[in-house]
Amino acid sequence: MQEWARELGFSQIGVAGVDLSAAEPGLSAWLAQGFHGEMHYMASHGLKRARPAELVPGTVSVITARMDYLPRSMGQGAPQEGWQAFELGRLARPHEGIVSVYARGRDYHKVLRARLQKLSDRIAEAIGPFGHRVFTDSAPVLEAELAARSGQGWRGKHTLVLNREAGSMFFLGEIYVDMALPPSEPVTAHCGSCSACIDICPTQAIIAPHRVDARRCISYLTIEHAGPIPLELRPLLGNRIYGCDDCQLICPWNKFAQVSRLPDFDERKGLSGQQLVHLFAWDEATFLRMTEGGPIRRIGHERWLRNVAVALGNTLRSTADEAVRAALQARAEDPSPLVREHVAWALG
Repeated sequence: MQEWARELGFSQIGVAGVDLSAAEPGLSAWLAQGFHGEMHYMASHGLKRARPAELVPGTVSVITARMDYLPRSMGQGAPQEGWQAFELGRLARPHEGIVSVYARGRDYHKVLRARLQKLSDRIAEAIGPFGHRVFTDSAPVLEAELAARSGQGWRGKHTLVLNREAGSMFFLGEIYVDMALPPSEPVTAHCGSCSACIDICPTQAIIAPHRVDARRCISYLTIEHAGPIPLELRPLLGNRIYGCDDCQLICPWNKFAQVSRLPDFDERKGLSGQQLVHLFAWDEATFLRMTEGGPIRRIGHERWLRNVAVALGNTLRSTADEAVRAALQARAEDPSPLVREHVAWALG
């Protein structure tokens, strides 16, 4: 199965059991404290997230998969040395809009789901029809927990899965199956006393090791959160307009991150290294064209303009650039109250 998986672009396959009861108290406490913010789907499924056999009746085992996503432009096989410092260096270029590395190519949901289904088909060819469902960040599934239990890596202090040979720059996917498979051995944790991810978080969203308050996380604020970005957090977003990679970029293990073997995650022209004033000028048709087939499209044009307006406001604070001010003033009367509010803040 590992060989089939590698042919499909996966880096590793593992198997986990379906008894995740040990994870239920932590999940319940996280939800009770409201750390999921407006991600109501996290709470609406209750503990089904930790009970695979309730989500898909008949599930006996879970096949887990991971797929590296660093764009091929970063190197051949291994990324070019210093790629983490280069990405962090974008923060010092206030006129540039930063899109999280994973979102610069094709929508990973589509890529992984299709390839997990192909893997399922290969298994069925070998053993005959079997009951299964594939998932990738698309249902109430405790992905990181299943990945850790199946030996894909350990949970870092930022809660992401870390692998000694691949860091954390990979996507996760699962196949829930109705057959008993021998589980993979989990691996030991290797964070030690390092707290780099906690220390670098711009909004201090990692409130303790292995505990994230999503309501403060820039990825949550720029992607999942639909309303106004809290005033006290806007200056901390800097020039990040879709997601945030800081906790991964500072992690020592990501010097071992691997470049994707697929072209799907190559950087699309127009999304990386672009000037904020240019991105803010996109009308809805341009936004839809430039994000077609990618993950950014799901936030919509209005939320995109909200995010860029905040970044422009932060640029204006540090540079007093008249071109930036003019770009903001051009949308001062935008039809969207959400955009108008963030433009007014930025100009102020």
